[in-house]
Amino acid sequence: MSDRTDSQRSPAARPWAALVVLMLPVLLVAVDNTVLSFAVPSISESLRPGGTELLWIVDAYPLVLAGLLVPMGSLGDRLGRRRLLLIGATGFAAVSAVAAFAPTAGLLIAARAALGFFGAMLMPATLSLIRNIFVDPHERRTAIAVWAAGFSGGAALGPIVGGFLLEHYWWGSVFLLAVPVLVPLLVLGPILVPESRDPDPGPVDPVSIALSLGAMVPLVYGIKKIAESGVGPGSVVPILLGLAVGSLFVRRQLRREVPLLDVRLFTNPVFSGSVAANLLSVFSMVGFLFFVAQHLQLVSGRGPVEAGLFLLPGLVVTIIAGLAVVRVVRRVSPAKVVAGGLLLNAVGYGVVLASGQAGSDLGLMLAFVILGAGVGSAETISNDLILSSVPAAKAGAASAVSETAYELGAVLGTAVLGSILTAVYRSGVVVPDGIPADDARAAGETLGGATEVAVGLPPTLAEQLLESARHAFDSGVVLTSAIGIVLMVVAAVIALRSLRSAQ
Repeated sequence: MSDRTDSQRSPAARPWAALVVLMLPVLLVAVDNTVLSFAVPSISESLRPGGTELLWIVDAYPLVLAGLLVPMGSLGDRLGRRRLLLIGATGFAAVSAVAAFAPTAGLLIAARAALGFFGAMLMPATLSLIRNIFVDPHERRTAIAVWAAGFSGGAALGPIVGGFLLEHYWWGSVFLLAVPVLVPLLVLGPILVPESRDPDPGPVDPVSIALSLGAMVPLVYGIKKIAESGVGPGSVVPILLGLAVGSLFVRRQLRREVPLLDVRLFTNPVFSGSVAANLLSVFSMVGFLFFVAQHLQLVSGRGPVEAGLFLLPGLVVTIIAGLAVVRVVRRVSPAKVVAGGLLLNAVGYGVVLASGQAGSDLGLMLAFVILGAGVGSAETISNDLILSSVPAAKAGAASAVSETAYELGAVLGTAVLGSILTAVYRSGVVVPDGIPADDARAAGETLGGATEVAVGLPPTLAEQLLESARHAFDSGVVLTSAIGIVLMVVAAVIALRSLRSAQ
């Protein structure tokens, strides 16, 4: 079977112009990942959702997205990656406009789920198209570095853009942002981006698509429930269900002549090691952001936009490191570069641990700069290895695996480190006597709850509560930082062993 694709037979006449066009959905999805959290208070005030509805407004998008990344990546291999990208962009823009003017919480939840459906078409398509447009390994690595930089830049812009829009417009403006970003893609994409697909794709397998959804949705939901309310039946049962359905998915793929996802790719140590490095890099960054965002806002008293600007140097370094590592990897083996990036993540956590508490704001900024350098290096090279270690015809499926690793890393970073931090906080906080039962319960759950309760207390009582809450929070940060160091060191050792044959 030939691995040549349409894009290799007719490569992009202007590949770097095509890359610019492909960066538009990347920036949009990255911004969308962080911007909604800033709109939640305005949405709550306008639509009056219940607690469960508010939870689903936030969760509907990532759950559908995670469940459909692999099916959509494989469908792109079969139907055409550019075609799927343009369908996804059209649907995403249209549904974003609906979401912006949603009159009820129920309609907004439905719109968020639909955004997840169309969003799953965007990211794997962009990465797999890059794999097929840039056939020269050095050019491809640079293009993937730009792709990763766009994703990091979008994450940095999310809080800033969200804060600006919400200060000047209504909450729906954060959804309307998609329209002006995606319209240029729809106009220029057919002109600049060549089509590519698997030359021998095989039939679409609806059962495998259903099994993929049945595995990923409950798994991600269970992990998110751990982050929200700890380990319990509501989180363990979905995770077990997801794992059980996932095993059925794998067995079906092994039996089929042309599977939806060739799970045998994971027998390649370079592919599986790169996926693991990708997941753990995101895990380290999201886990770090979980506590640093709380510290900057609840301990240091900074507003959301100011906190976002305070983290900007680290995100800029993430972009610079991702671009600079392209030259480094020409002289240093990919295994050492990825392992070095993971070790830098460990050093970032070490800066926090060395302070014995959450530390000063400048200390946290330094830690995030170091961690950003590590993530930028490891993410760029691991994404490149994921794509280069599989045939070009399977680029869509490989890209979907990379994106799924990213999503799992994000939810695991919050769930694992966030749950440990919350558990340490709950066991360490001392709520002073004289506080009403409901307020005492809220203050004992989270630092945010304690901060909110303290606003309505007499000054002396408020100071006692906040001192205890901040001390308990700092103790949790110390423990999670220690765990982060251990995980990153182990990940670096795994990367050195599994990626040693990578070129």
